[in-house]
Amino acid sequence: MQHEGSCHCGRIVFSVEGEIASVIDCNCSICRRRGSLLAFFPRAALKLATAEADLATYTFHTHTIRHHFCPTCGVAPFSDGVDPRTGAQIAAVNVRCLPDVDLAALKIVPFDGAAK
Repeated sequence: MQHEGSCHCGRIVFSVEGEIASVIDCNCSICRRRGSLLAFFPRAALKLATAEADLATYTFHTHTIRHHFCPTCGVAPFSDGVDPRTGAQIAAVNVRCLPDVDLAALKIVPFDGAAK
């Protein structure tokens, strides 16, 4: 299934291909503050319709995950990086930025990112 997503103001627009049955509710310092619910996809499944130059990016701690956000409205629709288990390029999409996803229908899995 293809999902269309964006930041609040529409400056960042993207699509992602894949099923979403469950999401991660991470309690790390950034996810907790953002309120993100994350679904993970191969990075190739995410197609950015916005020029990469229009993204603002933040990294912290080990600097291996690039947290992208809109410099206009501040919303962070996705991050990308490398899966530490497989070395594969991945995208972590904030499903709250996918208007067609019924959040109430998702299985929410807590993840203790604060302990990492």
